[in-house]
Amino acid sequence: MSALLLLSVCLLLGVLMRRYGNPPAALAPSLNWWVVQIALPAMVLELIPRLHLDPNLWYLVVSQWLVFLGAFLLCRWLGRRLGWSNARIGALTLVCGLGNTSFMGYPLLEALRGPEQLALGVVADQLGCFVMLSLGGVVVGVIYAGQAATPAAVAKRVLLFPAFVCLIIGLLVGQLGGWPPSVESVLHRIAQSLAPLALFSVGLRLKLQLARHQWLPVGVALGWKMALAPVVMWSLGSALGVSGAILSVAVLQAAMAPMISAAILAEQFKLEPDLANAVLGIGILLSLVTVPLWSMALP
Repeated sequence: MSALLLLSVCLLLGVLMRRYGNPPAALAPSLNWWVVQIALPAMVLELIPRLHLDPNLWYLVVSQWLVFLGAFLLCRWLGRRLGWSNARIGALTLVCGLGNTSFMGYPLLEALRGPEQLALGVVADQLGCFVMLSLGGVVVGVIYAGQAATPAAVAKRVLLFPAFVCLIIGLLVGQLGGWPPSVESVLHRIAQSLAPLALFSVGLRLKLQLARHQWLPVGVALGWKMALAPVVMWSLGSALGVSGAILSVAVLQAAMAPMISAAILAEQFKLEPDLANAVLGIGILLSLVTVPLWSMALP
């Protein structure tokens, strides 16, 4: 559980620095730039070539895509009826549609389910959430940020998104036998900077005291991500005949806290970053209780 301790410490340091350290205004955006443009692509390049694709694991991947699709439909439907701005709808779609299936998912799965089921969690993370971040996340960002949303413009943003480019490269490298050890070591060291810097950046902006107008959207986001989405993925998987470890890991990954990179993406597209960071911070704290409870309920 040392990874979870590291995340908690980095988040706390960010909160303390914001309150007592008088950090420069450009610090959080600069850290986020590194995370999205450098560290996240390095992590994709490191992990994707290691994956061994198995058709029997399809539900691990599809379930994470469906979590994102469900968040998109729910936030769009509710947002129109409640008069939410496009920025709010986009922010909530990102943070309640993309799960923290790596930085929190990996250590939690290993602690709760052991290393064998952790391997299944990697498949759900890399081909499920990371693909949705690279594809759906960018599409949502472009549309709700009010940028040019023609098919050509959206396709250009997706194809040039660093994590998506590295996803394609990683798949090709995997087919060719993987990286040389020296290259993999460099990628690993760069990728390790992602979680600490991202959580520190979140801490710089985190405010657990919500304004009254934020209560409902935060409740909707976390209600879907940490309660409804796991129930839907459990019910759907059972109806489709999925069972055992594959079903359990798919549900647990669906129940993880919001993805750190999703909140950073919301900030880059100027989609209510304060709200996105509030959902992220509260979700991380809640998941330390809710995910173990889900694990106890699952076979």
